[in-house]
Amino acid sequence: MSEPSELPEPHPTLRTHLCDLVGVRYPIVQTGMGWVAGPRLVAATANAGALGILASATMTVEELRGAVADVKARTDAPFGVNLRTDAPDSPERIALLVAAGVKVASFAQAPRPDMVATLRDAGVVVIPTVGARRHAEKVVEWGVHGVIAQGAEGGGHTGQVPTSLLLPQVCDAVGDKVAVIGAGGFSTGRGLVAALAYGAAGIAMGTRFLLTRESTVPDEVKKIYLGTNVTGTVVTTRVDGAPQRVIRTDVVDHLEGAGRLVALPRALRNALAFRRQTRTSLRALLSEGRAMKEGNELSWAQVVMAANAPMMTKAALVEGRTDVGVLPTGQVVGVIEELPTVAELIGAIITEANATLRRLAP
Repeated sequence: MSEPSELPEPHPTLRTHLCDLVGVRYPIVQTGMGWVAGPRLVAATANAGALGILASATMTVEELRGAVADVKARTDAPFGVNLRTDAPDSPERIALLVAAGVKVASFAQAPRPDMVATLRDAGVVVIPTVGARRHAEKVVEWGVHGVIAQGAEGGGHTGQVPTSLLLPQVCDAVGDKVAVIGAGGFSTGRGLVAALAYGAAGIAMGTRFLLTRESTVPDEVKKIYLGTNVTGTVVTTRVDGAPQRVIRTDVVDHLEGAGRLVALPRALRNALAFRRQTRTSLRALLSEGRAMKEGNELSWAQVVMAANAPMMTKAALVEGRTDVGVLPTGQVVGVIEELPTVAELIGAIITEANATLRRLAP
């Protein structure tokens, strides 16, 4: 594991509420990307002084137990686990986190108030992702410790408000109560300082960590990411019915042009494949679908479509099958040109942030 002495000493301004809250050296978060944020990447991030978050949505409970043990074998630094709010076995997963002493639970959707209470009472830091000021205000009322405010530049499922507008809004609304972390468009030390200027306590990055050497994404797929410019992404609803930023490829163009008669049969196949992948019973899958339908006001067609995202992402990011899969990405992909190690990446960000702060206040 990386020794702290190998990494730059942070400027005092970089010691933020986030650092104190979760016990990390640097105010940087590696997000819980499905099929990407595995034990190797998470542990490398933790050992480099930032907060790594393990993606668990595509794992069974036993696979999650093994992944948590793997991370703990690689590092003694704090890390987090990303959970699905609508998972039928979420109580078991939460109990696993508590028993294992995991420091942070993150959520891509707003967690239920009872989940927040259970985790908080057990000493686990709760940090959901939000895309609107009102969502931040609501989850703060429920007792979360922080929020990741993701702007429209972010990868995967994303909203419409750019980070430069969303982040200061959320900081103004709840920044005096919880740690606000900016996401969407960040990859550099200058970006970190900009987030702090907005009032944030740190930044979260997905695409930038996907494009590191410790990321398990196939090298040929990483080359596609590196070859994508800032206008080479698109926000589409044709993957799973919700707005999702991905690299524009022939597959995405085909999805955009395909009608429902083509989309729904494929989505049903993917739903059944996702069921096998996570070993979810058909009864539990139907129960979860019903809950999604009622909780999000979705049609049954949209519920079936929801399984497309994880399976089409797996096809590309795990199996390297970009001819049938999709490539979730932030718009920041267009300014990334190299594949450093995680330690090199974090070291470069902190070095640039230090220099920027000295330039602004010599």
